[in-house]
Amino acid sequence: MKQLTLACAYTVIFLLLNGCSRTPNVPNNPARFIEKEKGPIDIPKGQSYRFGYLEVPENRQHPNSNRIQLPVYIFKSRNPNPKPDPIIYTVGGPGYSSMRSARYMQYYQYLDDRDFILFEQRGNQYAKPHLACPEWSQAVYTANLPSTTPMVGDSLKEQAARACSERLRRQGIDLNGYHTRESAADIADLRKVLKLDQYNLLTISYSTKIAQVLLRDYPQGIRSVIMESPLPLEVNYDEESNQNLVEVLDKLLKACEASPSCQGAFPGLKKRFYQYLEDITNNPQKVLVEHPKSGEMETFLITGKDIVGLLSSLSADDVPTIPIIMERFLAGDLAALKPQLASLLEGPSKGAGVGMRLSVWCAEEYPFNSQDKIQEETKRYAIISGLSPAVYSASVCEAWSVKVQGPLENKAVKSDIPVLLMNGEYDNLTPPKWASKMLPNLSNSYHLVFPGWRHNVATYWSNPCGMESANAFFNDPYSKPNLECFSQIQAPEFQLE
Repeated sequence: MKQLTLACAYTVIFLLLNGCSRTPNVPNNPARFIEKEKGPIDIPKGQSYRFGYLEVPENRQHPNSNRIQLPVYIFKSRNPNPKPDPIIYTVGGPGYSSMRSARYMQYYQYLDDRDFILFEQRGNQYAKPHLACPEWSQAVYTANLPSTTPMVGDSLKEQAARACSERLRRQGIDLNGYHTRESAADIADLRKVLKLDQYNLLTISYSTKIAQVLLRDYPQGIRSVIMESPLPLEVNYDEESNQNLVEVLDKLLKACEASPSCQGAFPGLKKRFYQYLEDITNNPQKVLVEHPKSGEMETFLITGKDIVGLLSSLSADDVPTIPIIMERFLAGDLAALKPQLASLLEGPSKGAGVGMRLSVWCAEEYPFNSQDKIQEETKRYAIISGLSPAVYSASVCEAWSVKVQGPLENKAVKSDIPVLLMNGEYDNLTPPKWASKMLPNLSNSYHLVFPGWRHNVATYWSNPCGMESANAFFNDPYSKPNLECFSQIQAPEFQLE
């Protein structure tokens, strides 16, 4: 064992598994940036950057909190005379790592104008500590096996949440320090330690909540904000996710009906397909899938929610094929489901970032949702009957056992700082209607909806218009981007065969 510093010695019982990456905090000790020669990601040659760890308190509510370290890449602009206000970028989830973007900086147009700072949220894969939950991944894997009943699967998940929570706490981790308000404070501290007079924020999906808290609590130095696929603080996600799923499916089928060629090739598709989903829900259909490891055949029972789940997971590139996939389902051909079902048999992951996701959701989403409404939504739509809209069940969040955030974290944020809201038309995870409701509270805001696109428009690599629009806004945040590439985006042309 490495020789322990005096600071580590006081917490050795808890921290043996983590070394000295988390030392006790000195009261009022400010954040600091610890420069390192190399980060966790291999960066392609030719890209100039700095790397280091932002060290901050784990829980700012406790004066003697341990300190944690969050990785930060500072990529230097390709412009020899860059603009003085860099972009700070952090991704969604919660629980996804921002660091994975580090190796692709050559494709990020923002570097043509200014520096680009990649920030890893606390608890995620490359942060110290990392709140991984392999117990949860094992439970989800077992729950998805055809032989596991729903009741057993639910019990396994509850047990896994409790086991992971207890293990992390034994390591000295304060799970009450892992939520959106603390992540926003981290970015505010990053601005201070890097001595940034002004900066721009690029956020996506869950991290748009971090942006909203920054606008509310730490507006100093924020020049402009992009919220791509935004999740408003005031939305009760679990209460609406089934409704959003069905609304997007309706919208897509109406687009087919409005297209003479699609309607001609697939007449009455919506009525026929919805009836099929109800029928297969009442009489599940067997699908045989070869186990990728054992080679044995596994039997899955398929209902409407499984088919709609597959369709909702398709990318914007796949949208034109959806009517023909539906027609194949109607003909009894369920082959399109097999790759997704086979992936469920490949084995559990390592549970990267799952603890962060559980802490965030159980502290600030679950408490504001009506469990009665969730039960109603589970039964409301005959085409997906039995699909719970909840990300985590009440029993899982009770097992995870973190403190509930205050009602302020469920209220809309008002700001006059320039904000660009960006959505894909067919995004059921964070639908455009949510962003539209944010506009009145953001007095200098604009909203772009990309026809036919889905979640994540600024990193839709098949068409760089989302990124071009974002970069245009950063260069002129008091004007709505009006690019030719956006005007050229057309509704999807559905494939007919």
